[in-house]
Amino acid sequence: MTGKVYLVGSGPGGLGLMTYRAREVIEMADVILYDQLPGDDVLSSLPDVEKVDVGKFGGKHTKEQDEIELLMVKYAKDGKTVVRLKGGDPFLFGRGGEEMETLHEHGIEVEMVPGVTSAIAVPECVGIPVTHRKFASQVTFLTGHEDPTKEESAVNWKWLADSPGTIVILMGVKNLPNITKALIDNGMDDKKPVAIIERGMRPDQRVTTGILSDISDKAKQVGVKPPAIIVIGEVVSLYRE
Repeated sequence: MTGKVYLVGSGPGGLGLMTYRAREVIEMADVILYDQLPGDDVLSSLPDVEKVDVGKFGGKHTKEQDEIELLMVKYAKDGKTVVRLKGGDPFLFGRGGEEMETLHEHGIEVEMVPGVTSAIAVPECVGIPVTHRKFASQVTFLTGHEDPTKEESAVNWKWLADSPGTIVILMGVKNLPNITKALIDNGMDDKKPVAIIERGMRPDQRVTTGILSDISDKAKQVGVKPPAIIVIGEVVSLYRE
């Protein structure tokens, strides 16, 4: 019999914000394909079953995406219960949608297990609400992997610079200078508050704040490194050290 695959979001870090359903399916697994973003607490708590590291580190991949998808298919066709464990939520810039498509194409049963997304939880844990009645009735999530200087960007930078509300950027540390330049060049106020939260909800969590015009320099000075969440908007003014 063909097995089943669970696409599981582990939440923003630590065991406390992992859902009950996530823990339940992890305990049922025959094999777990895991990323690094779930964090040491989650990874060290995994049961004694076959585990495969498929993490990606700033351009260095232990497995390419197509290899990960083929591994899930292989294990499921071997009749195994497979957990594909991701940080945050698997459908927010986690490529869970692509993995679901591949599994459907191969006739493999798949269940999605939502996770608390770091895009909301990490700013929240330092006192930055992504929406607020005074400051933001709209929030836009953006992947920072894309280079905004490329000729055919999938992001409408003019619309983004003009839009009200909060912008939350995941995986944007490397491209931060290009992102801030694109927003300023397209008309966003260069004094817009910005916060970068590194390693959210972990013991070594760190917050760097500034404004759109200087945040890239500040990030370079203090050595900001991924994983980090970038928040742009007036809600950042609510942060207290």
